[in-house]
Order: sequence, then C-alpha cells, then structure tokens
Amino acid sequence: MTEITRDVVIVGAGAAGLTAANELKKAGLSVVVLEARDRVGGRLWTDVVDGAMLEIGGQWVSPDQDALKETLAELGLETYSRYREGDSVYIGPNGELTRFTGEIFPVAPETEKEIVRLIEVLDDLVAQVDPDRPWEHPDAEALDRISFEAWLEEQTEDQEARDNIALFIAGAMLTKPAYAFSALQALLMAASAGSFSHLVDADFILDERVIGGLQQVPLLLAERLGDDVMLDQPVTEVHWSDPSTGSGDGVRIVTDNGLEVRARYAILAHAPILYPWIEFVPALPRLKQQMHQHISMGFVIKVHAVYDRPFWREQGLSGTAFSPYEISHEAYDNTNHGDERGTLVGFVSDRNADDLFRVSAEERKERILESLSHYYGPEAKNPVVYFESDWGAEEWTRGAYAASFDLGGLARYGADLRTPVGPIHFACSDMAGAGYQHVDGAVRMGRLVASNIVEAARR
Repeated sequence: MTEITRDVVIVGAGAAGLTAANELKKAGLSVVVLEARDRVGGRLWTDVVDGAMLEIGGQWVSPDQDALKETLAELGLETYSRYREGDSVYIGPNGELTRFTGEIFPVAPETEKEIVRLIEVLDDLVAQVDPDRPWEHPDAEALDRISFEAWLEEQTEDQEARDNIALFIAGAMLTKPAYAFSALQALLMAASAGSFSHLVDADFILDERVIGGLQQVPLLLAERLGDDVMLDQPVTEVHWSDPSTGSGDGVRIVTDNGLEVRARYAILAHAPILYPWIEFVPALPRLKQQMHQHISMGFVIKVHAVYDRPFWREQGLSGTAFSPYEISHEAYDNTNHGDERGTLVGFVSDRNADDLFRVSAEERKERILESLSHYYGPEAKNPVVYFESDWGAEEWTRGAYAASFDLGGLARYGADLRTPVGPIHFACSDMAGAGYQHVDGAVRMGRLVASNIVEAARR
C-alpha cells in the first residue's frame, strides 16, 4: 500500500475534476487527481480510428458557454464553425424527405403553427426557471409529477408537433423516452441552454468545434498538474469523518491498485450513478442514498461515418438532418477542420438504441447506415470508416450524455444533489445549472466546488 497526503483529493480526471484541481492549486492547496481510466477526459475523448480523428465523446461549443470559452482561450485552443451551408433535410411520418432552411421543420401549415406555439409556451415557462434551482418554480411539484410526453399531450392534439418538440429534449438531449422524465426536467434542460428556442436552433447549440478535438481541454489541464494526476486508480473506498460525532477530520481514500490518499477534503467529480461502486465508511446519509436511486443515465449511440469526400455538399446539402421517425433521429456534417474527407455524425437514442443492441453488430451497422441513406442517398451506405461511440459500455460512465431524475425526483431531491457530506464535495456536468450535461457545465461545477473548498479551508 502506497500512502500520500494532500489537502484535496479529486476522484475523476474529467473537465470538472481537472478544473477544480487547477483552481485549488492556484489557491495554494495541494491536490491529487485519481482517475480510473488509462486516460484523462472522462466523457471527452478524441481518438484516431482507422486513420480518422473522431470525437468519440462531447465536441460542440455554443455561444452561451462562457465558462468553456474562457477555458479554451486560456489554453490557447482555437475553434471553427460547424459546416451549415446549403439545405437541411427532414423526413416526416410518411417517410417523405423535404429540404428546408431555417429552424422550423417543413411540416403542414397547421402543424407548423402548433410547433411555433409550443416553442413560445415553453420559452415562457423556461424564462421562469432558474437552472440552478428549478425546484423553486411555483409549479415545480406539479410539473415534476407529469411526464414530458403527457404534458405535450395536454398542450396539443397534433401528433407530429408533439413528436418534433419531444425530439429536442428526449432524443437529442436527455436521450430517454419522453414518458420517462418530467416536464420540470425538460424545462431544466432548456433553461440550462438559455431557452427552448436555443435547443431548437442547431446553429446555436451545435455552433463550433475545437481544432484538434475537445479532449485537449482536459489533456492540457492535466499537463499543468503533472504527477498529481494518477491514472488507472479506480477508487473503491472513501472513509470520512462525521463532524457530528467528532470522529476525526478529513478523508482517507483507497484505490483498487493499492494507493491510499489522506486529505482534508475530497471531490467526487464523476457521474453520480457511479457512487454505488464505492464503499463509503460510514455510509452516505440516507437522503443521499435515496436520491441516487432516482437518477439514471440516458442511452445513445453516436455514429461516425467517414467518406472519401463530403458528397452531400455536392447535392447542396448542409448535412443537417432530422426526423423523429428515423432510427438516426438527427445527423450533421462533422468533417474535421482542414480534412478533405467528409464525416457525418448521427445519433440513435433511447428505445431505438435498445432495439439495435438486440441484434448483431453487422445488422446494427446496416440499419444505421440505411437510416443515414434516407437523408443523404445511397452513397451514405459505404463509408470508408465506421465507428459507434457506445458510452453505455464504458465502465466508468455507463450511459450518455448525463444523469437525470425520474418522475418526481428533481423537485424532491434536486436541492440535495450538490450538498457536501462532511469533507466530501460533488462536481460534474450532471449537476450543473447553466451548461447542464455539457462541458461548460463541468467547468462551472469545477470552479464552484473549488471556490467552496477554498472558502472552507480558510475558516
């Protein structure tokens, strides 16, 4: 057993943990970051697959993501705009493809009116929601007791309008069926981006990418910490003192590879669904344990298809494609900066993803490429590189893109999500307000928890 001592021990070398570590170090506190994987980055992962650079994890930067943009500037990283010249495509419930421009899908006039009206209703509701405290909305409990699907059914009888509005929250963001999360959870998702209109606008929410890949953020942050980042160290035990019993001070953390760290404070900077894989001594308070039983990850397959050229541009297409009725409910031109080849990225979420993991890998690939061909034509069936990001299979993530509450859970437990337990603090994108489930939220949470610990250490 190797023993080390620090002021703060951080579990998880993603954007939240590494941001916190750097902030704490600037404040004069000693730190160590323990990472279970053999790499840093958490849900950020830029890798080369069959000669193609792919963003296996998070990748986009939105105009409102100030914390992330400040970090990019500080690290000297440059961005470039997602390709969006030409027409987008939409496939309706009858399988008919229509080319269009703008934000609203090309649907029948009466359906378009309903979609616009619903966006206005949601924007008005979202304006009343503080993303850091959605449970304080005057109707929070009622909104949290009804599924987003049921709420939409109360708003309109237009099925296609409901399908398209649900797509932006259920398929594109929470990656859960709209009956599995509440209207309040949907409002939080929209409030975290500033408005529901922002989620509808692909040119806003998927605005830019980082040249060379977004994983450079955690890689460069880790570089500043040097040997204070330790890989291949899955944490198995967290021993902590309960201030109410006067049983000591600080934490003692044990990893699966024989490392023991003693520290004044700990930060758990990983997805909250992983807490059950850690033995806490004493056990976490009952309220925390109950809360953790009411949150779960979504499920999505991120599909990367690389071609010898971006052939869809020759057809005057932007690469942006949507349909609640397709296996791949959305897809985009994801061509790398300066690359002559063309890359499409598509997404298959919730129950569609379930179904595809019931068939062989070969059939799954065939079905996904068939779906992409409905948007872009038969040439989409023949990529030179094909890869599926399956974060549900990642041992230290177990889903995507972030954890969300079940019905009633957000109003009941949301206020307790970030609450420290003795010397143990919590930080990750899953518990952010602004930037929820995005890298921006992870950076914000890393800064916040570091500030809280510095303040506590000075008392």
